[in-house]
Amino acid sequence: MSTDGFTTCLWFDGQAEEAAQHYVSIFKNSASGEVVRYGEGAHFPAGTAQTVEFTLNGQRFVGLNGGPQFSFTEAVSFQIPCADQDEIDYYWARLGEGGEPGPCGWLKDRYGVSWQVVPERLIAMVKDPDGEKASRATQAMMRMGKLDLAELERAFEGR
Repeated sequence: MSTDGFTTCLWFDGQAEEAAQHYVSIFKNSASGEVVRYGEGAHFPAGTAQTVEFTLNGQRFVGLNGGPQFSFTEAVSFQIPCADQDEIDYYWARLGEGGEPGPCGWLKDRYGVSWQVVPERLIAMVKDPDGEKASRATQAMMRMGKLDLAELERAFEGR
């Protein structure tokens, strides 16, 4: 049995190679890997990427060009813990290019993949033993698209 952990496989309809390059350009500690291409007689033109390996922040992925049968939904999303507002702004802008903003720090990128751009501090706020503080932070988050860390802090503190 392999002890290398998990690899997340993302199913695309012809954009796997483009998506992998896009993601690698955004995340630190990322790299492109092996690309396997379809040959003659496949359901994609010969030479089209069949699978694309890539790593984002140390997490392994495979992009599969499988066709239009399946598409992404919000039922699966990737959380990006952010240290500060600059990181929130960076990931929100880069992943949101050509995508669709959502509520509570969620967005869909141009390929339909869902991301949660979340300040690490928010996790601590909503877990705080003071239920009123945690509730105020949660309620503030529920009113936001892109999360505003300063506003979350103000709500948490009751200001």
